[in-house]
Parts: sequence; C-alpha cells; structure tokens
Amino acid sequence: MKILMVLTSHDELGNTGKKTGFWLEEFAAPYYIFKDAGAEVTLASPQGGQPPLDPKSDEPDAQTDATRRFYQDSETQQLLANTSVLAQMKESDFDAVFYPGGHGPLWDLAEDPKSISLIEAFYAADKPVSAVCHAPGVFRHTKRTDGKPLVSGKNVTGFTNTEEEAVGLVDVVPFLVEDMLKDRGGHYSKEADWAPYVVVDGKLVTGQNPASSEDVAKTLMGMIPV
Repeated sequence: MKILMVLTSHDELGNTGKKTGFWLEEFAAPYYIFKDAGAEVTLASPQGGQPPLDPKSDEPDAQTDATRRFYQDSETQQLLANTSVLAQMKESDFDAVFYPGGHGPLWDLAEDPKSISLIEAFYAADKPVSAVCHAPGVFRHTKRTDGKPLVSGKNVTGFTNTEEEAVGLVDVVPFLVEDMLKDRGGHYSKEADWAPYVVVDGKLVTGQNPASSEDVAKTLMGMIPV
C-alpha cells in the first residue's frame, strides 16, 4: 500500500499578519494510522521541504495522542521536514491520496494546477481520494472526465461555515469550504460543530473537522486493496 499525503506550503493567514499552515492533528493521526497498517507513506507539498505548521494546532488544547506521539518521533519529524516537491508526484505511483487540512490549503493547494491534475488523475483511475476539514477546499477547481465539477452530485462534507465563524476567520479566508462545495453541486452535509463526521461517496472520502481526521484515515485504509 502506497499513500501520498499532500500538505500545504502556504503560511500567511490572509492579510492578518498571522501565520497558518497545516493542522498537526490532521497530519499526525492519519499518518500513524497509515504507518501502523503497514502502508508506505510519501509526503509532498508544493514547495517541498518543511511545510508550515499552523501555530494554533501547536497549542496545548489542540494536542491529541497522535500529536504527542509525533513530538516523540524524530524520524517522522525528519520526514516532514523534507517533503517531496508535489510537481514530481505521479498518480500511478500510489494507491490513494490524502489531504490534511489547516487553513493553508485554501490559498495554495486549492489553486495549484499540479494538485488539481493529480486529484483528477486519482479520481479517474478510481483510486481513493480523501480530504479533511479545510482540505476539501482542494476540490474547488477539480473536474471529472465529463467536465463537471468533481464534487457535483457527490455526498461531501468539510469545515462548516459556523465552525469558521467560531474561529473568527469568515472574512479572512479566500472562500468558505461549505459554500464552495455547495456551489460546485456537492450534496453537502454536516454534524454538530466540532463533532467527528465522515462522508463517503464511492472512492471520495471527506471529513468535517480535525476530530474527523482519524476516521477519514481509517475509512481510506479500508478502500485500499491489500
């Protein structure tokens, strides 16, 4: 089993002067689920090297068993510091792709031509495509072979408008994940704010928020032929 994890390289939170990036729990929990199941995991980002960590996900109240494990795991820290360049990745080398969230992907991965074409290739090859929290934003410009938006007519979820309101960033983000998914024709659904929620439609797996990251990863693993 070979899984590609794609992380953001974007670290500026709009014009606020604050930093963003990927959300640690949304990387760590899936990563260890994949590794513990014996998968070979490749990490990539648009710029390669160390992807920026959202400082909010580094705060004490955001820590989980998976993030604590990460901080004791120098080998994985080293891997994360040396992600591959996304442009060098090919769908044919992997069995599935997973996108962790954090606000960063809304700025770079949602607009990145390589990310868009890579997702389209995985989907066209009927391989699992998964994203959690803000990462479903990466489907903003993706299309199916019939030319329709990839999420059109598909059951999906992602970070809710009310969750974005709760963190005070509705007027900062370039777009709202919930609204975008609906605008692209997705059949969007959600649970209560911050509750774990995963939606599966064929080989497309989406999760609502950080609490959903572990379940998204487990669902994805169940789709990969052993």
